Amino acid sequence: MFSNRDADPAIERDDAWQKLDRPLRRILPRSLMGRSMLIVLIPLLVTQAIALGLFYGTYLNVVSRRLSDGVTGEVSLVMAMIEHTSSEAERALTLQDAASRTQLGFSFHAGERLTRQGTNHVLGPMDDDFARSIQQNLVRPYDVDWSEDPQTVRASIQLPDGVLVVMVPVKRLNIGPIWLFVVWAVSSSILLFLIAGLFMRNQVRAIRRLGLAAELFGMGRDQGPIRPQGAREVRQAAIAFNRMQARVNRFVAQRTAVLAGVSHDLRTPLTRLRLTVAMIPTTGLIRAEALKPDLSDMVTDIEDMERLIGSYLSFARGEGAEEPVAIDLRGMLDDVAAATVRAGGQVLGVEGREGVEAVVRPDALRRVLTNLAENARRHGGAMRFSLREGERNIEIAVEDNGPGLSASRRAAISELNAASGSQDGKGGLGLTIVRDIIHAHGGSIRLMDSPLGGLGVLLSLPK
Repeated sequence: MFSNRDADPAIERDDAWQKLDRPLRRILPRSLMGRSMLIVLIPLLVTQAIALGLFYGTYLNVVSRRLSDGVTGEVSLVMAMIEHTSSEAERALTLQDAASRTQLGFSFHAGERLTRQGTNHVLGPMDDDFARSIQQNLVRPYDVDWSEDPQTVRASIQLPDGVLVVMVPVKRLNIGPIWLFVVWAVSSSILLFLIAGLFMRNQVRAIRRLGLAAELFGMGRDQGPIRPQGAREVRQAAIAFNRMQARVNRFVAQRTAVLAGVSHDLRTPLTRLRLTVAMIPTTGLIRAEALKPDLSDMVTDIEDMERLIGSYLSFARGEGAEEPVAIDLRGMLDDVAAATVRAGGQVLGVEGREGVEAVVRPDALRRVLTNLAENARRHGGAMRFSLREGERNIEIAVEDNGPGLSASRRAAISELNAASGSQDGKGGLGLTIVRDIIHAHGGSIRLMDSPLGGLGVLLSLPK
């Protein structure tokens, strides 16, 4: 027995990553364009954040400290000058001369005392740097007020016989608003992000065109070769798709030609066999009377073989040569139902609204419906057609009241892709042709129990 302590650390890490991966998938974009832009955006933001941190934490602090030291050095010099004055008039003249030389405003209030000390902070490192510089260089009680005037900082310094007030322009302490650098960083990031988006859109557009061409080709809508665009890898994929498309078209043409040739070759001996059987005498001889049931079976077998070859020929002629067009499916169902009635079948009804259109190969789809109707007529007797339109697909159902197929038989037919076309498993292309044609349209086929008691065939076609 193993305890939780004996668990594999690698398995625990995988479980932890899976727990983290699920919420990330809900947040992260699903498209290639979105993920590509996210790959561009995250390093860009990290780079700008590092640049802002370096600027704010190093260069801005160093310059701010130097500016503060320069101002406090000038104030310290003025304080040393007024300490050597002997009268108020001489002190006022000294302060006036210092103000003109240093661009600082000086005023002395004799006999006053500071009511508060310290500084009221503002955004940026310059307030702390200025207060620290006064404390270190002047070594006097002080009060710094940043809120009195947006363009001026009021610094009050306690002297033995009064308070020295220094009006310092903010531009002497500040190298520039921090928001300018933030705006520059954000605007440059947005500009680079837009440029990257333009380049990525071209790459994604080429991939989308390739995916659309592959989907249309898989549905039988051959649009011809696509023009390679985008990056080298995308161009290589487009070139490979064009080569694959040409090979598939060539294979289909060869397969169609071979199939048609074989069918035509088989039709000739079957015709001779039919003539030979017809010329055998069936009256006047006991032997002929004995052979009559066998001859009847032979004729039946030959008719089945001719029907099989006819199905092959019609399938070969229609494969790859017919262009998809938009048709009214309800109108086609009505035509097939009318033809079935003329052939001796019983149609209980055709359900579905009119005007439902789909892009299909008309002759091929008509062959599908005719095969299903013939199958239902032979084994059921009564049938019903229905048409339903969904959000992404269109469903056509052909149901009969025959013996139907067991669940295991339907599963075997769907699993092995070897439907025989008749419910008793004897001869004919039947559902095989139906399956191939529907799959060529990009749709699907499903066998199910019919509400009428027999077999139901559900065809699903994309819009």
